[in-house]
Amino acid sequence: MSTTPRPSNLDPAIAARLKRSADGLVPAIAQQYDTGEVLMLGWMDDEALHRTLTTGRCTYWSRSRQEYWVKGDTSGHFQHVKSVALDCDADTVLVRVDQVGAACHTGSRTCFDEDVLLRAAD
Repeated sequence: MSTTPRPSNLDPAIAARLKRSADGLVPAIAQQYDTGEVLMLGWMDDEALHRTLTTGRCTYWSRSRQEYWVKGDTSGHFQHVKSVALDCDADTVLVRVDQVGAACHTGSRTCFDEDVLLRAAD
């Protein structure tokens, strides 16, 4: 599904590098900056990335609500941005954050601790 891009203030040099999905989004992985714990996956368009880079707080695009949301504005579980990087293909963003409270909408610290499909034997 191709959509008209939303207006954005993202630096054109960064925007030119991004490889987006058909709906104009890139996956954004939030990772705890000091432990390496993977917290969640959200979606960003150019403007969400711009807001994340300029405000120091993670902004995502909600695919279900079709609107921007800043992590923590309603839950109080903030993500303070420490660094932002693109992967080698420029199709995924890694946001290293200091997570305050739960990252998952279920109230869990991470979105990846409830449904473990394989765990290494100790």
